[in-house]
Amino acid sequence: MKLKITTIGNSAGVILPKELLARLRLGKGDELFAVETADGIKLTTFDPTLAAQMDVAEDVMRKRRTLLHKLAQ
Repeated sequence: MKLKITTIGNSAGVILPKELLARLRLGKGDELFAVETADGIKLTTFDPTLAAQMDVAEDVMRKRRTLLHKLAQ
């Protein structure tokens, strides 16, 4: 899908067609992330920073299951 950069106020932006927004399940106010890859830039709804933080949290929860259970009581 070809997108065109346009002027928006004093900035530049890309208008996303309705079809693309529907495929990404996005609407006004939602966040979209630009991730640099070996092939270029990937636009995604996936937040890589949050995913890394969740991986750490899950690791801690697995390792400290007994402690977390006691804290919950």
